[in-house]
Amino acid sequence: MTEPAQTASAEPAGDAGATGSAAAIDDDDPVKAFEALSAKFAAARAALGEVVFGQSGVIDLTLATLAAGGHGLLVGAPGLAKTLLVTSVADLLGLSAKRVQFTPDLMPGDVIGSEVLEESAEGKRAFRFIPGPVFCQLLMADEINRASPRTQSALLQAMQERHVTVAGERHDLPQPFHVLATQNPIEQEGTYPLPEAQLDRFLLQIDVGYPDLDAERRMLAATTGVEIAGSEAVMTGADLIAAQAMVRRMPIGEDIIEMILKLVRGARPDEGAAERVRAMVAWGPGPRASQAFSLAARALALIDGRCAPSPDDVRRLAKPILRHRMALNFAARSEGVTTDHFVDELLNGL
Repeated sequence: MTEPAQTASAEPAGDAGATGSAAAIDDDDPVKAFEALSAKFAAARAALGEVVFGQSGVIDLTLATLAAGGHGLLVGAPGLAKTLLVTSVADLLGLSAKRVQFTPDLMPGDVIGSEVLEESAEGKRAFRFIPGPVFCQLLMADEINRASPRTQSALLQAMQERHVTVAGERHDLPQPFHVLATQNPIEQEGTYPLPEAQLDRFLLQIDVGYPDLDAERRMLAATTGVEIAGSEAVMTGADLIAAQAMVRRMPIGEDIIEMILKLVRGARPDEGAAERVRAMVAWGPGPRASQAFSLAARALALIDGRCAPSPDDVRRLAKPILRHRMALNFAARSEGVTTDHFVDELLNGL
């Protein structure tokens, strides 16, 4: 087993206001710390399952996104509890959360904040920065593709660098900071497709499907009565930061690394690619996809209580990681080939 070279720095070691529960995580005993964090995620997973029905896979991928220190894009039809999932995650993980409804008239300042000119009692004028809703630990960007590209790009710096710059001044965001965005794949009128640079900053694209019959039956019984289940915190921001540091310390096998590289590099239509790849793929995933595989696979292992990722983790993550980091050309679409179908072909070739 070996641990890959880190290509990005780990998240800061803690955040203000969440230091109390940090003592529950024993940094001097990695095994004990791993077990404590894994138990907290197991409790969060179980609690989410009592609120969001029939979406166990979506819950796991969402928690893995946060444990890996990334951002998630939830894509699904209306009424599939995407908003409920995000708000419940914030409650269970003890994160300060804000929600922004993206609309065509939303401006960048409405998201990151702006400066206003104020006059003191002595008659002196000065600019004061008023933080926008992005200054939270978990931002829900609802229907993100309904905002203009200008407003969408306002999130780029925040998502990648964890700070924003307004009028030349840097303003750091709270730690941890995550964006969970939602998108409706049905209604495309009045929407602006997310640019590739924005999509690549989402660790996973999580497709939210319809629940099965039994889950929908349980949902009806649980959500249309007098009492509706709520969510109480089982973690804190400090716990999440500790989990992100733990994920980066977890080992990953050489066979898993080779599997990741074969998948990512096999989806690129370059000179050494297979003929079908060159004939079907317009552009393929970059190195950030490999990084996402490494972090998300270890995060899934942590949530499951396993000390290292397995090949099944890579297979499970292939579509959420690759589907928004590559595009098929017209020839592939004319044959009815989708990105998910193409990823299946790549997995069959492993």
